[in-house]
Amino acid sequence: LVTGPTGSGKSTTLCALIDLINRTRTDHVITIEDPIEFVHESKKCLITQRHVGVHTSSFKHALRAALREDPDIVLVGELRDLETVSMAIETAETGHLVFGTVHTSTAVSTVDRVIDQFPPDRQAQIRVMLSESLKGVISQVLCKKIGGGRVAAREIMLSTPSVSNLIREGKTFQLPSVLQTSRRLGMVTMNDALIELVDSKQVEPQEAYLKATDKVGILNMLKQRGKDVSFADPDDARAAGASNEAPAKPAGRAGASR
Repeated sequence: LVTGPTGSGKSTTLCALIDLINRTRTDHVITIEDPIEFVHESKKCLITQRHVGVHTSSFKHALRAALREDPDIVLVGELRDLETVSMAIETAETGHLVFGTVHTSTAVSTVDRVIDQFPPDRQAQIRVMLSESLKGVISQVLCKKIGGGRVAAREIMLSTPSVSNLIREGKTFQLPSVLQTSRRLGMVTMNDALIELVDSKQVEPQEAYLKATDKVGILNMLKQRGKDVSFADPDDARAAGASNEAPAKPAGRAGASR
């Protein structure tokens, strides 16, 4: 799943992924888009692109029809409704590689959004299906570069046994901790991605702060690097200061250390 707000470059990222597959694998790829933003010429892959509203009436109808054409890979431009999401998960469960986009800002909120689209009596089943079929989530935002242009900051969550277990058990609130401790596996939190752009002098600290979802966390990381954070919202600045204050040690009884 590639996620992010409107205009965050999701289509460009998906285009790059499909182009990589087109150059390195021999698969049948079907894309379902609204509109078709990038036209792919078949290289090693056979690529069929469908435009919703022109070649098909909806994402769900196109996805249902695509499964009768023996695809290896299916790209669903947007997972808009419950039926499309359900079919995408079922398609992934049957051994197809499925790419899709969701309008969410973090990897964790993406998992919650997918599950919350279903009625309560189906959510436990969907959690199990998602835990087994989800391969990864890329959540991205576009930041203004120093000197002009834009650059993407990407939060990356990959499927590991611990991630799958937390999704299955409904403990998605623990996923941020897994991302923070799994950098060696290729996972990246949004704050780490933003700070990396600041450290490499591609993005100003204020831009990183504005794009962050965890404002307090990014302020603390900027302060540790000696950056001026006077631009921060007063409430965020106070919260960041409070989180840095060490708790006072409780007074021990006289002679307790003997």
